[in-house]
Parts: sequence; structure tokens; C-alpha cells
Amino acid sequence: MAADRLAALALLLPLAVLAQDTPADYLRRFDTDGDGRIDVQEYVNYLSAGFRAMDANGDGVLDATELPPGPRRTPRTLAAFQADLRAQFHRLDRNRDGYLSARELAQPPG
Repeated sequence: MAADRLAALALLLPLAVLAQDTPADYLRRFDTDGDGRIDVQEYVNYLSAGFRAMDANGDGVLDATELPPGPRRTPRTLAAFQADLRAQFHRLDRNRDGYLSARELAQPPG
């Protein structure tokens, strides 16, 4: 399913970046307000950039022509993708303080 592929991409992206950066470097990529922690909106904004890059016509929907090759190419809206990212953020926020530390950001969702 396209949603599964997009969710997997969002999960693997942190690992790919961490192969080159430290967790603190990776956190700084997300941390637009410079407070040393990531809130849910910073998380969603950063990871939505990939969706927007794939959305060639800018309509907020990844259709079959914009999705990676595969057996299922079901259209996916930006809103639905961002809802998945919010749920993923909450899984990563292991201490439930509403923010991600560098350590939480670097861990796979549980």
C-alpha cells in the first residue's frame, strides 16, 4: 500500500541521515526555533518536505504517477500523511513531554 511505503520512508529517513550525522546534528535539522528540542509541528514540517517534493503538480495528493513503483499505488493526501507523522511523533516521544530529544528522535518508533 502506498501509505505503508510512505510511512516506511518516513521511518527510514532518520536512520539514513544518522548514518552521516550525530543525533544532535540530526535534531538541528528539525529544530527551526533553536530550542534544542523538536515539537510535533517541527517534526511534521520537516518530514512533509519529502511529500511535497514528490507532489509534482502541487495539489496536496500523491497520485499513482507521483508514487514510487510498486504493486499498490493508492493516492495519498498530505493531510493523511501528516496525521501518520503526528502518530509517529507520539510513539517516539517516550517520556511524553510533548517534545523529542536528540535521543528520542534517533530511536526507531516503538
